[in-house]
Amino acid sequence: METEKFSVSKRAKSFRYAFQGLRQFFATQHNALIHAAATVLVVIGSIALHLPLSKLLFIIVAVGLVWVAELFNTAIEKLCDIVCPQQDPRIKFIKDVSAAAVLITAVIAVATAGIIFIPVLL
Repeated sequence: METEKFSVSKRAKSFRYAFQGLRQFFATQHNALIHAAATVLVVIGSIALHLPLSKLLFIIVAVGLVWVAELFNTAIEKLCDIVCPQQDPRIKFIKDVSAAAVLITAVIAVATAGIIFIPVLL
């Protein structure tokens, strides 16, 4: 088995594809704007309240997980639409479970923010 040599240009292309995916995500998904607004509010709140690094790390992980869940959800939904453009209860199940993963991640992020921000605000 032959291994492929490291290529800076191939690595650069992979980053280009990833940024292209982010651009398409923001251009087509209305939930991206909601997540972006929430992220901006949390960042501003974290800075304004001078959160210690230990708490800020929890915020970063929670926010990052919501973004990752939303990106995967979008990819799964698009793939399902290609594989089966017509209504299908199996595809609906897949899409619903994928959306539920985003919901659970968002609830965990809100709970994390509440645990961190409420005592600081009080």
